[in-house]
Amino acid sequence: MNGMASPAPGSDTVLISPLLRLRNLQPSSLSERPCKPFHFCMSKLRSLPTLLLHGGKPMSRSNMLRATLMATTLAIFMASAALAQVTQTVGASGAIDWSQQKLRSTGIAAPNPNLPFGAQRPAALEAAKLVALRNLLQTVNGMAITSETTVKNMVLENDEIRTSVEGYVRGFTVVDTRYMSDTSVEVDVEVPMAGLADLLLPPGKAVPVGGAPGPVGYPPAGTAAPASGAATGLIINAKGLSVTPAMAPKILDEDGNEVYGSKYVDREWAVKQGMVGYAKDVPSARTNQRVAPNPLVINAVKALGNNKADVVISNADAQMLKQRSESESFLTKCQVMVVVD
Repeated sequence: MNGMASPAPGSDTVLISPLLRLRNLQPSSLSERPCKPFHFCMSKLRSLPTLLLHGGKPMSRSNMLRATLMATTLAIFMASAALAQVTQTVGASGAIDWSQQKLRSTGIAAPNPNLPFGAQRPAALEAAKLVALRNLLQTVNGMAITSETTVKNMVLENDEIRTSVEGYVRGFTVVDTRYMSDTSVEVDVEVPMAGLADLLLPPGKAVPVGGAPGPVGYPPAGTAAPASGAATGLIINAKGLSVTPAMAPKILDEDGNEVYGSKYVDREWAVKQGMVGYAKDVPSARTNQRVAPNPLVINAVKALGNNKADVVISNADAQMLKQRSESESFLTKCQVMVVVD
């Protein structure tokens, strides 16, 4: 078997030659340039050779099966979690994770052969961080603030905002470092969206949602009412409308009147958790702590704006929301989820 000794007859051990080969690989080579959402998953699987080799010795069949099952379960779980997240790709090396409210980017650099050998890897790491910073700034600039405005628009118009945003982004956190088999270095970095929201959202405090209250009664047809008691949040089902996530989207009625937006929320809540959360399906949205356990569910009828970030709901649903906002606080506290494609 490829020059390897066979196990003794009756032995409860197996020689797992394909897995033994992993011992000669650098851990980073297991995740060499994978699809970005799976970096974290692959980083967890780097310990697989250690698990399966059990200190470099052949592992019993039962232990090997147990370790393999654990690794497979982890891979499936991490892959499912990555696919469930609402992530917007920006450029070749950046992403906005709207589910986790984080902005991420990757930087890659090769060692400088003109440096002393011992200094090449540390210098490559610092160079990769600089590339990641540049990519992260591009990612931030590509983020939609409203249906008509991006961060790039705001920083071009206001030097003070530009300086503040750049200063904030420079405080990124390195979340993963990979030393590749070709001697290059890759780093993944991120910043929380909350800090940007504090810099970019307009000042102000919550005011009641406008409009005259509608008649007391059942919600309009097509609206899923909470099972009982007050609503704990709002889910807007915009599936199929090509909605683009944004930091400060609006909910409008069919006449263009604003039902929900930055001027109707408590700014502290908007900065802390974002004005809205995003999910890929209604069941996932229902279990999100932002709106659980008793959310209203309303279907959107279309998306508006150059960035297609604003959603339109029926006039009847808008009237119902205005009415409920008089006695319930889920809108003020940004307990809103939008289901997107």
